[in-house]
Amino acid sequence: MTGSGIETERVILVGVDTGDDEDFEHSMKELGSLAEACHMEVVGILTQKMETVNKALCLGCGKVDELKEFAECEEADTIVFDNTLSPSQLRNLQRILQKPILDRTSLILSIFSDRARTREARLQVEAARLQYLLPRLVGMHESLSRQGGGSGLANKGAGEKKLELDRRKIEHRLAQLGKELEAISGERQTQRKKRLSSSLPLVALAGYTNAGKSTLMNRLLERYGEEEAKTVLEKDMLFATLETTVRRIKMSDNRRFLLSDTVGFIHKLPAGLLKAFRSTLEEIKHADLILHVIDYADRHYKNQIKVTEATLSELGCAQIPVIYVMNKADLCMEDFPKVQGNNRIYMAAGPGRGLEELAELIGTKLFGTYRQAEFLIPYEDGSILSYLMEHARVQKTEYTEAGVYLTALFSQEDYARYQRYRAERTEQ
Repeated sequence: MTGSGIETERVILVGVDTGDDEDFEHSMKELGSLAEACHMEVVGILTQKMETVNKALCLGCGKVDELKEFAECEEADTIVFDNTLSPSQLRNLQRILQKPILDRTSLILSIFSDRARTREARLQVEAARLQYLLPRLVGMHESLSRQGGGSGLANKGAGEKKLELDRRKIEHRLAQLGKELEAISGERQTQRKKRLSSSLPLVALAGYTNAGKSTLMNRLLERYGEEEAKTVLEKDMLFATLETTVRRIKMSDNRRFLLSDTVGFIHKLPAGLLKAFRSTLEEIKHADLILHVIDYADRHYKNQIKVTEATLSELGCAQIPVIYVMNKADLCMEDFPKVQGNNRIYMAAGPGRGLEELAELIGTKLFGTYRQAEFLIPYEDGSILSYLMEHARVQKTEYTEAGVYLTALFSQEDYARYQRYRAERTEQ
């Protein structure tokens, strides 16, 4: 029982080191953090070095016997594997160990389920959990009768009937979830189109879980947020934020942009979760700039950068400009805030140190190559007007008999291409 009154499970962490993981010890430590986030108490750790995992048991046979004895000695309630277990491995381990078995994927799913607040997030997590559960039903029902046979459901044993019914229920529910999430995705796309039509550039926060994305968003909102914009949940925990939040930012020189925050990434992020949350994460795909927030005080930050960049690449975001925000610099360096080049800043979002420097860097990235001008577009050139309304940072429009006056920030290319429309207006 914890101080908060939540009953904790006693768990043993298990990992197989095949040499594929760049930092196996850190992966096991992170597994412990995931277990603690699920209100579990780690009472022991067991690891084994192998060239490849055992296809039947993950561990070697002798190591499984050692694990069984270890679990009994420590009075463990559950065994947690860092490796993702196949359905057959799960079934075999449960039969030998006679205890509940979890893996990293199921732990992350449990955390997401606990943290989901909006309807969309809850549906996304449920879909991911069911996709994970479907091939593992056999392991859940191993204690049921498997008598009988034949080709029809009526001739199957009680266990097979139960499996078939459960499988059908899950597949039916997944179909329902797919339709509901598709409808929500349509609503999200409509909202996204409205934001894009505002001509405000979008800046997306991305990074490893607990790197400080929500903290940075809140500090920016407190300093530059429009109309006392609502802050987001800010807490020192894994996956504190699952929902995408979009807020308007107005910098000191009146230039504006949209800032979005969404779910963080982690080593071995389950593919099912990435697929389920794809519509939410696609907000990043439409960004003009990504702020890659990094916990610079974590000695494993380089690996975390690799994980985030690989995930962004998988989402199709590899070509979007990036600013690397080396956060929590106050914990490991004295000379900060410091800007390095045009895409890296060392700062501390918590105490708000480096916000002005970051804002300037964002402004340069978003607007540095833009030129402010006023164009007069005749009505007969509607296609050009439509193009500029979409691609320029329009600040003001005025419809007159001669055409539409646009006061906007134009890219260097568009400014040169459509310079013939440039118009200087005199005050009447």
